[in-house]
Amino acid sequence: MNKQSVSLAQALWQGKDSMDEREFAHAIFSYSAHLSSLTATLVLDATLTKSQLDEMITTMKEMDSMGKDTTDE
Repeated sequence: MNKQSVSLAQALWQGKDSMDEREFAHAIFSYSAHLSSLTATLVLDATLTKSQLDEMITTMKEMDSMGKDTTDE
C-alpha cells in the first residue's frame, strides 16, 4: 500500500464520527475511486512496456478526438 492510500484510509477512519451519512458516503466513494485508479495504474505498469503505454495513450486521444468531431457535426 502506498503512503497516500494509507493516509486517506486513516483520515477516513478518524473522521468518520464527525461526518454525516452523505459526507461519509462521498468519502468512501472517493477512497474507492482512488484505490481503483491505483490498481489500474499498477496493472498497466506491470503488463505494458513504456512504448505500449505511449501507444495506448495516443490511441485513446485519437478516439476522444474522433468522438468530439462526431458530436460536433
